[in-house]
Order: sequence, then C-alpha cells, then structure tokens
Amino acid sequence: MREQVIVIGAGIGGLCTALMLAPSGRDIIVLERDGPLETSDPDELFKTWKRVGVGHVRQSHAFLARLRTIMKSEHPALLDQLLELGVRELPFENMLTEKQQARYRAEPEDAELTILTSRRTTLEMAMRRYVQTLENVTLRSGFLVRKLITRKGEDGIFDVSGVEGEENGAPITLTADVVVDASGKSGFTIEQLMEEGAGIREESESAGILYFTRHYRFLPGKSEPDRNENPPPTGDLGFLKFGVFPGDNGNFSITVAIPEIEMELRKSILDPDIFHQITLMLPGLRPWTNSEQSEPTSKVFGMGDLISRWRDMVVDGKPAARGYFPLGDTLVRTNPLYGRGCSFAAVAAQALRHTLDETPDPVARALAFHERVTAELHPFYIVQRRQDRSAIKRAHETLTPGAKQSFKSKLMESFVEDGVKIAVRSDPRLLREAMRGFHMLEHPEKWLGKPKNMAGVLYYWARGKRLNAAAYAPKPGPERIEMMKALKLNYQADMERAATERPLAA
Repeated sequence: MREQVIVIGAGIGGLCTALMLAPSGRDIIVLERDGPLETSDPDELFKTWKRVGVGHVRQSHAFLARLRTIMKSEHPALLDQLLELGVRELPFENMLTEKQQARYRAEPEDAELTILTSRRTTLEMAMRRYVQTLENVTLRSGFLVRKLITRKGEDGIFDVSGVEGEENGAPITLTADVVVDASGKSGFTIEQLMEEGAGIREESESAGILYFTRHYRFLPGKSEPDRNENPPPTGDLGFLKFGVFPGDNGNFSITVAIPEIEMELRKSILDPDIFHQITLMLPGLRPWTNSEQSEPTSKVFGMGDLISRWRDMVVDGKPAARGYFPLGDTLVRTNPLYGRGCSFAAVAAQALRHTLDETPDPVARALAFHERVTAELHPFYIVQRRQDRSAIKRAHETLTPGAKQSFKSKLMESFVEDGVKIAVRSDPRLLREAMRGFHMLEHPEKWLGKPKNMAGVLYYWARGKRLNAAAYAPKPGPERIEMMKALKLNYQADMERAATERPLAA
C-alpha cells in the first residue's frame, strides 16, 4: 500500500512539497482553505483572487536561483509553463555594472544564477495548475484544517496521524502516514502541538522593518529603462530601502521598506500619492514610475509582523513529533528582504523527500529531516538576523543627531561599503562568487572564506575611494530630513520619540 501524505496549505510551500513528493509515488492530498482558481488570465487573477491564508500574496516576489535550479531539474515542464505565462528570467549578466560588462567573460555556471520574477498570483497559478495534473496528487480547495490528530507516546514524542477540519462547511476527518504543515506564518496547527507539550524549541525576534508595495504597468510602447543609462533601481538610505521587481506581462512592482521606528513615514506611505511621490524622488525609481513610462495598477499593500523565527523540531536529540513535518514559514521565517522564503520552502520540501525515501522509521525520519534543514537553512537565517540587527541599529542612529560610531563599527562599515561592495561591483568573478551564496547555491559566507576572494576584496579596499571612484553607485536618494520636508511630514516627531524612549530603555 502506498504511503499517504497530507499537505496543509497550497501556498508556495505546499505546492513545492507536492512537486517534490509526487515523483516518489506517494498519494498526496493538498488541503487549501481558500477557493479554487476562477480564471486563467494573469491580470484578472491578480485583481480578484482572494487569498485569505496568504496576506502577502500581492507583495513583490522572486524565485532565487536555487529554487529555479530545483524546478528545472525536477519539473522542467513547469518552468516552461511559467515562461509561457510571462514570468521573467533575469540572468546573471543583468547584475553586471557597465564597468564590469567590458571585463565579463561568460562561464557555464552563470546560467545557474538566473532569477525568476513575476507577480506571485501568476507564479502560484502556474504551479497549482501543474500540480493538479500530477496523477498521484489531489488538491482540495475550501478545506479549513482545524486541528491535528495527535497522541502523546509513552516516550513523550507526539504521534500525528491526520487532521480534522471542514470542507466547504462540512466536518471531516482525514488520516495519513505523514502530515506536512505548510500552513505558513499564520498557521496555528504547530502551535497546537506546542500547547499540548511537544518539545519544540523556538526563538523569535522582530526584523525591525515593514514593507510597502505598489504595482505598475508600462504604458503602450514602453519597456524597462536601460540599466546602463539610469541609476540602480535598488538602494538603501538607512531610513528607507527600495527596489524594483520586474513582473509578468508588462507589469512590475516597487517595494519600499521602512524601519519600525519611522512612524511618520510608515503612516503616510499607505497613501498612494505619497508612495508615488517617493518613487519620483528616488533617481533609481523615477525612470520606471514617471507618468510618461508607466501607470499604477494597485493600491499600496503593507506588510508588517516581520520576524526572524527558528523552530527546532528536535531538541537534545529527541524529536517533538513523529509523522509531522513543518516547512516554509511554519518552520522558519526571515526578513523577506532577499526573497528567500520561497526558496527555503523548496529546499525543505526536497530535503523531506530525501528523508522519506531513505528510511520508513518515524524517529529516524524526524532526526534526518531536522539535520538536513538545519544544515541547509540555518546559516542563511543567522546571516539575515545579523543584518537585521545591524539595520535596526543604523535606523536608530539616523534618528539620533550627533550619534557616534565606535572605531570597530566604522571599520566594519568601511570593509563592507568600501571593500566588499566595491569588489563585487568591479570584478565579475567576485560578483559571481558572491551571488552563489546569495542564491543559496552554497553557504552564504563561503565565498569570503576563500583566500583568493578575500584577497580580491582587500585589494579593492586598500585602493581607497579615489581609485575606486567609478565603482561607487550614485547617491540613491535624498537625506531623511530633505525627503520628509518635501512630503510635508514632521521629520522631528520620530526623533523626539526616539530621544524620549532611550532614557526609558536605559
């Protein structure tokens, strides 16, 4: 008899799980609380698809090279279908500065560094339609999972054997050999296990930032601005980060990230007029959003509750549960700054297949899955959390007139800004090496651990700003006070609030 698998959620994590497990021959049921697809038109779907369980469905999304590589090797037909729907491939060459293009010599591995970008609704539609063609996969929409079916064993480990819920309003119970929890950041089934006493260890802290996204469409006859003739469409002002995400079928999105402590800007940017005005104040965005180039197609979508969270399903060598495997945002969450959430889910789903295939023993499976996921994902989690803490500190310094950095802090900032960033903007080989870590093709810090790469970074750092002048990106935008005044916002309110809170914190 074939092994039965229940997957909770048909978001990216659940669909990746179905994609990874389908070739193994198991019977897979994917349970999704939201309704089925009602149109095959990407534009209509973007406007009308109600994804109650995925509140960030209209935020900017990208599939990093690791996920694209998995997709290409496991399901090449799906990749073809995505491209037919207008999903974009952005190759490594697109990342090169004009200076690097003259030195660039293509290498075979450069093809691995390709990103997929699109509106998430288009990505999900293609994946869902493809998954529904797999003969051993059943997708049941309108199924709300209420709880896990659990039993605590004599050894203290919880056995999970199925779910209870409602399908189109009717109570129903389903059992399975394996339950995969891809219910996402708002899922509550793993919390049920924790409340029942399962030994799940969790660490969590705020990412210190919020995201605001608006979608645009190029006007007839217009296309993407020339990247060599315009400033970079991404940047970090300390009090604001921004980026362009090319989309499908002539669409693109702009995402602006604002620190939690910038209350005035946070409150105001949901106003479409203020959001648009900000894009016109940023040299890298103005060529995309000016009235002769494009028009907005959506309101401003905000996304908060951004945290770094890691959950260990094995503590001190003892699994919390048998037959239960959380993945995606249910298991680990990071700041979505670099778009790793979807790739995290795909990597974990692939790890799950390898785990299930190598042993039928439930305890051995729990241990092996934990080991694989920790080895693959934890380094990226730690690096992102470190960057978040640094960004939070920088945001506080921006609101503190006369704030002084320590010598160590200045030195590290110089190493990154005048060494690492200049090196990867100058040498195509170093950019290639750095991108392998960025795209999760190897450990995120491996490239700097290679003597040849570190020597290259130190070379550019030692050259100094004068000799490296051509490699520096142009100023990404105005200073904080200048922008706030132009937007007619109170630039002093958050500074005063921060000054008041500092003594209280002390």
